[in-house]
Amino acid sequence: MLVGIVGKPNVGKTTFFVAATLAPAEIAPYPFTTIKPNRGVGYLRVKCVCREFGVKDNPVNSACIDGNRLIPVELIDCAGLVPDAWRGRGLGNQFLDEIRKADALIHVVDASGSTDIEGRPCRPGEHDPVEDVRFLEREITMWMVQIIKRDWRKLARRVELAGLKLVEALERRLSGLAIRRSHIVEAIRAVGLDPSKPTSWSDDDLYKFADELRKASKPMLIAANKVDIPAADENVERLRETGYLVVPCCAEAELALRRAAEKGLIKYLPGDPDFEVLDPSRLTSQQAKALEAIRERVLARYGSTGVQQAINAAYFELLGAITVYPVEDPEKLCDHEGRVLPDAYVVPRGTTARELAYMIHTELGESFIYAIDARTKRRLGEDYVLKDGDVISIVSAKRRA
Repeated sequence: MLVGIVGKPNVGKTTFFVAATLAPAEIAPYPFTTIKPNRGVGYLRVKCVCREFGVKDNPVNSACIDGNRLIPVELIDCAGLVPDAWRGRGLGNQFLDEIRKADALIHVVDASGSTDIEGRPCRPGEHDPVEDVRFLEREITMWMVQIIKRDWRKLARRVELAGLKLVEALERRLSGLAIRRSHIVEAIRAVGLDPSKPTSWSDDDLYKFADELRKASKPMLIAANKVDIPAADENVERLRETGYLVVPCCAEAELALRRAAEKGLIKYLPGDPDFEVLDPSRLTSQQAKALEAIRERVLARYGSTGVQQAINAAYFELLGAITVYPVEDPEKLCDHEGRVLPDAYVVPRGTTARELAYMIHTELGESFIYAIDARTKRRLGEDYVLKDGDVISIVSAKRRA
């Protein structure tokens, strides 16, 4: 599962990305700073099961801090989109092409309204950020329309005359866009079109189909950035009226806190509602004032900077992911080297025990016999659907994991 960070230029997208990953990326107050997409590793924050079981864990593929499991996930920061990018405007299709593999999108919006539709600075409150949401929807939909319409009439005739299945044909055409058959079926059903008679589909029908396909295959939430600017308050509520999940956010505050924590100036874990100054004597007066401003303007008002919450929401709410902990020994909760709760896997909801075995190792999936629930010690069949927080041991003809 891959999440893309998108939006128009100069809204704090790259600041959000760097705050989430601490990856090196250029940040500057002008459009098109991001010419090539930045890729980095962010983290999902979940409550670790170590406290429930009363054990000291030894994470391998993740980290556990004060009972919080931090699980790495890949994020991609795409360059800013401008209106008519689907026609090639700006760096247009190059940028749209970068999000084709994304399973969900975090749309960073300037909630203060201090950047116009092109990403140019303006007075706070002057621009309506709801326009940014609508234009991005249209850009992605029109991009999909162009792909779907390539040789559409020829494809439609083949469906009707040669018995070709439209869903299968579209699945092949759109496979490079992380679009699955279920997305296509859902979109066709939503617009009420007849998949057996695609020659009757009008251009308007194709647009409506592509729009529903966008919603199904690229679910999106809004990171309402720059909430430390007073003009943002009203706009956050207006953004919620669009129907999207909206997370109030201040990427600059998160970046400042993470860098301060990295230098040992404060104790702070991404997603925390506050921070602790470790040694006030090490802070300059300017640093102390900046930290206090973050506490008052962001943390006290919104409960967090919103960056970690947006990432978690993208995976757990938009994509419906769950966290599972595979172990080799269901009694000691360890692997073959004795490491307790070594791994935490983020998997799609609906994943079965056997599918988890394949994720761990192909051989484990192929020789799967049964799984064991570490809580109940109950044997589970290959079709057992995993639940969030499951601690599972896989027993196979080759080995246990």
